[in-house]
Amino acid sequence: MAKRFYWLRSGRVVAGLTIIALLMLCAIFAPWLAPNDPTEQDILNTLVPPIWNAGGDWAFPLGTDSLGRCVLSRLIYGSRIALTVAVFGALGAMIIGAILAHVAGYFGGWIDWVIGRVVEIWLSFPPVILSLILMVGLGAGLQNVILAIILVDWTRFCRVLRSDVMVVARRDYVAAARLLGFSHGRTIVREILPATLPLLITLMSLEMGVAVVVEAILSFVGMSVGAEVPAWGQMIADARQDIYQAPWNLILPILAIFVTVFGFNILGDGLRRTLDTRLTQTERA
Repeated sequence: MAKRFYWLRSGRVVAGLTIIALLMLCAIFAPWLAPNDPTEQDILNTLVPPIWNAGGDWAFPLGTDSLGRCVLSRLIYGSRIALTVAVFGALGAMIIGAILAHVAGYFGGWIDWVIGRVVEIWLSFPPVILSLILMVGLGAGLQNVILAIILVDWTRFCRVLRSDVMVVARRDYVAAARLLGFSHGRTIVREILPATLPLLITLMSLEMGVAVVVEAILSFVGMSVGAEVPAWGQMIADARQDIYQAPWNLILPILAIFVTVFGFNILGDGLRRTLDTRLTQTERA
């Protein structure tokens, strides 16, 4: 059992998992953790400062925005949007990218050439600009945000995994599996995928952080969820007009995005260092 969970010995992995676990708890138990309704407006209590500033109110621990909505409650409910996009967006991009990467790296030849050219063409567009273009065509909405992230970011997985698959496909045990009569599909799933899985897990963790940033950008420009749904990017957009009167309304959602992305990034880096045998052998040497 200890050997199975040896990756938990990494401080980066533990720190990343702790941050993500706290965010998941906030997202799951938001109705019980949020002190107020995140959409309820209180015109009599607009721009109330946080409790550590003069004039703070314990009814609104992190203050209120220009419409009197509780900032803490909106941050807690905003974690739901961020994690939903991170999980489903990264998962969809991983599935498409991993399938194409394994097909290209295993078969090679004209199949690899065609997939490689498609990836190069897709990567020639700036990711954020391409996401905005897709959102204009698809329309606003959480499902469309997830779909846009999948359509844009599958190339990240395909480009990185392809080279790893090509290396694994040349190993002796893969050739032995083919000599034993394994089909191409069985060879990829049973022999190649387990070897590339550590890299795949690492890439997905990093992609989750990218998805959080993309969703924040899209909600900032009003192309994500509706105005009635709390989102961190939307909070940043709303706080711009009161940046001098209430800077905390701008700083707090930015800090939430930073901590979330930081958690996913250090988790991905920790998993890369512990699961990639090539790195562990180098460090031991």
